[in-house]
Amino acid sequence: MTTKFERQGAILRLVQEQPLHTQAEVADALRANGIDAVQATVSRDIAQLGLTKVRNGDGKLVYALPGAADLRRLDELSSALRRWMGETAGSGSLLVIQTPRGFAAALADALDAASLPEIAGTIAGDNTVFVACADSTTPAELDAELRSHL
Repeated sequence: MTTKFERQGAILRLVQEQPLHTQAEVADALRANGIDAVQATVSRDIAQLGLTKVRNGDGKLVYALPGAADLRRLDELSSALRRWMGETAGSGSLLVIQTPRGFAAALADALDAASLPEIAGTIAGDNTVFVACADSTTPAELDAELRSHL
């Protein structure tokens, strides 16, 4: 089974290698590379990767990589999560994340800078970050999303 990280990496590679016009074409290209993904999954991946559509040399709209700043922002989030994310617990519409003492603000800053659509905002203490989930996201879904960046 392919992980989300591997699937999204394959999407980034495929977008660089060939003109892909639709989500169905992206899903087909993944399948051609041995990665099974349905259109709904591809749609979420495209949104999370921040892919945009641009006109290619033929004037057709194709998926393109986000700017280098966006990729750097996600790399920084992954690094921050690996260093500081400890145990988590859901509470209502909040995901509570434990960190080593003194690192909650740094993790909250990385989460805010990542601009993930699943996160409405954060509040940091000394060793705890309260992450408010966006309306359509549960704490369990957000926890899984953040752990996929580890």
